[in-house]
Amino acid sequence: MDNTYAYGPVVTRDRSHTLFAQTMAYVAGTAGLFALGAYLGRNLTGGPAIIAYIASFAALIGMQFSARRSRELTIGLLAAFGLFIGLAVAPTLAFYASQDPQALWQSGGATALFIAGFGAAGYATRRDLSKLARYAFWALVALIAFSIVLIFVNIPNGALIYAILGLVIFAVLTMVDFQRLRRNTDIQSAPLLAASIFLDILNVFLFFLTIFSGRSDNR
Repeated sequence: MDNTYAYGPVVTRDRSHTLFAQTMAYVAGTAGLFALGAYLGRNLTGGPAIIAYIASFAALIGMQFSARRSRELTIGLLAAFGLFIGLAVAPTLAFYASQDPQALWQSGGATALFIAGFGAAGYATRRDLSKLARYAFWALVALIAFSIVLIFVNIPNGALIYAILGLVIFAVLTMVDFQRLRRNTDIQSAPLLAASIFLDILNVFLFFLTIFSGRSDNR
């Protein structure tokens, strides 16, 4: 009797669980390097922070090319991304730590609940969310354009509107990424999935930081 079909779902499920564990381990490692970069770069000025941001973006692009060639290089680039993006965001975090530390803690807690909730929803849903990813991508492009407009045009509550729209978009992207994590069985994709999920977390945190710091300014 051929047991291939009986073992197939079990093997697929085991590979999915392994991918989930590895991806979340990479997310945790990237978060740790981000925290290290944020600490090391707490006294950075705008110029070096911009250079660090460009370096983090270059590391992300490099991961796309190295993913199928060298797992070790891809993991190394993920580590570099975490460190460089931490250096890039460090001046912002240092500012809030000195001016409004409560906003940092509130944003961290809200981000944890947000990612846990929408991540679980995306991981559990059986409906294909890949089509929503395309809409979310173009919505993100529009949001970036809106942020540029805000630099030159004073829109009442513009920052709050920007942050809320950003949270809506990243709620969709978070669900999509966690559904990809459940449906995928390619262990080699773990670093790329980790980078995507970490970006979800970071952006959600920054959006919440805008909201909670705005509340403090209005008191």
